[in-house]
Amino acid sequence: MSEVRPSGGHAPAEPAAASDGNVRVFVSGSVAVLRLDRRRKLNALSTHMESALADALETEEVRSSRCVVLTGGSDVFSAGADLSEIAALDPAAVFEYYARSGGVYEKLASLRQPSVSAISGYCLGGGLELALATDLRVADESATFGFPEVGIGIVPSSGGIYRLVTMLGTAKARELILGRPRLSAADALRLGLLTEVTPVGESLDRALALAGELAHLPPLATSLAKRAIDAAAESSKAVALFVEQLAYASLQQRPQLAVPEGDGRT
Repeated sequence: MSEVRPSGGHAPAEPAAASDGNVRVFVSGSVAVLRLDRRRKLNALSTHMESALADALETEEVRSSRCVVLTGGSDVFSAGADLSEIAALDPAAVFEYYARSGGVYEKLASLRQPSVSAISGYCLGGGLELALATDLRVADESATFGFPEVGIGIVPSSGGIYRLVTMLGTAKARELILGRPRLSAADALRLGLLTEVTPVGESLDRALALAGELAHLPPLATSLAKRAIDAAAESSKAVALFVEQLAYASLQQRPQLAVPEGDGRT
């Protein structure tokens, strides 16, 4: 990450204890990089970590960026939720959790700019749900994916089931959640969960390169394209087509509309 510099004081405050972890904010050109930093706990997603990520998404570095990269570092993306916290929650506390720190998954998914996960090592449970909330995912060959929740008596509950069904269909979602608790990076690529796979240690570099390409796209068109894709996945055909047409019409009003040379169409 030699090309990535610290954000200059806008990262979330240091936690009271090192084991609580943090989320670091860096900048590489017009790309904001968020790094989960709880390596002693394999970047387990405690409520503190989720709140730190939510805070990081509100920083000026992220707000002013043209693309966001999410990474857990070179060894692990995230081994999942912090089960020591979850085990202590009663049903009322579970719903309170989703109203607070547990909402960060949707906050990440609804970013106006594109987002890319750079994945190494474990990407399990809540960690996989976090990765699925980004637009694109680049993993190296060390990455391991899975939803082990059912095996310990719970279910994925931060968008994992919904996004698996949307991306892969119900049959593959059943297979992954009920029958295949672990996937290699090659398996995940074949299924369509990943954009590409790199040699070990190169996922972040590739994600940054991909983010740099995305950052050069017109930001309003990129944001509207994301919304139109979401509408297509969640709405009737009529509504999805209307959103596409509304987005296109909105962009047609912009004076900087670029027409490729020799082509009269956009």
